[in-house]
Amino acid sequence: MSARTTRTRLFAATTVALAALALAACEGDGSDTGASSPSSAAPAGQQSERPAGKESAGGTEADGTKETNGSAGSAASSGSSGSTGASDSGSGGTSASSGASGSSGTSGSSGTSGSSGTSGGSGDEDSDLPGKCSAADVEITATEVPRPLNHLLLTATNTGSKTCMLPQYPAARFGEAQSVPPVAESTKPQSLTGVQPGEAGYAGVLLSAGDGSGENGYRTDTLTIPFEDGSIATVALPTGGVYVDTALTVTYWQADMDAALSH
Repeated sequence: MSARTTRTRLFAATTVALAALALAACEGDGSDTGASSPSSAAPAGQQSERPAGKESAGGTEADGTKETNGSAGSAASSGSSGSTGASDSGSGGTSASSGASGSSGTSGSSGTSGSSGTSGGSGDEDSDLPGKCSAADVEITATEVPRPLNHLLLTATNTGSKTCMLPQYPAARFGEAQSVPPVAESTKPQSLTGVQPGEAGYAGVLLSAGDGSGENGYRTDTLTIPFEDGSIATVALPTGGVYVDTALTVTYWQADMDAALSH
């Protein structure tokens, strides 16, 4: 073999060896890159394969679920006051249901407003309750009775259209008297006397002392009885008028005639 041939083979062998080394170096770099790529991709793959139910159970993983259902949760939250319950459930369907419930709550509030109308109706019923009698509601007559002696019976007949309540007692003013007679406390009823339309209340008047012990007596033919609303009833007295003295006393208004003449 010639020296030229030997050098040619040696050069070829050297070239092959260098090529092999270069290839080995390239394969080493490629393996590093390949190892790095799977390593970074593996966590992403694992995250994508996690079930939504497990993510809602953990604090940090639940955030991922909220992002997934963000649009449904936000819609339910803006539509109703039950948004907190919708977020906790982590379910878009449940959030929508909570929103519907919130709408029904608003409707119930309107129902409460309807109950105000009912209250107004009860106000109308209150207007039918008995009020205080005035001089325009009653007609008062004065009758002199044989028993007891020196007594006058006052009868107040309701001429109005609804029941009214008489004052506690008649503040009778005879003639030009500057004061009204006292009332006999023993005749006070348990409650005010109410008279229905067409019915009457009664009061007795002791005009003078039967034994002549009264003082400052005088005869009069006028009698007026004021009411609490400021109106005044004028009462016609028996012909010839009546005689009164310091014994003058009235009873409370009574529902019964006999009770009015018991004093």
